[in-house]
Amino acid sequence: MVSVTTLAKGQIVIPAKLRKKYRIKTGSQLHLLEYGGMIHLIPPMGDPIKAAAGCLPKRPSLAGKLLRDRKMDFA
Repeated sequence: MVSVTTLAKGQIVIPAKLRKKYRIKTGSQLHLLEYGGMIHLIPPMGDPIKAAAGCLPKRPSLAGKLLRDRKMDFA
């Protein structure tokens, strides 16, 4: 966890290491989410569909198991 200090106008400085990691550049817009007593900064994301692609495992396939179980129900 990184600690930052607020400036006079409520601004904060995001450390360079995190700016590079999340590709935050001058003028980047961040989403601000307040939930459960915490404030979350959400970095920009290019294409959310592309970013989510491949996040689920290919195996085991639940669809295959469901189809087999369904065939057994009607056998």
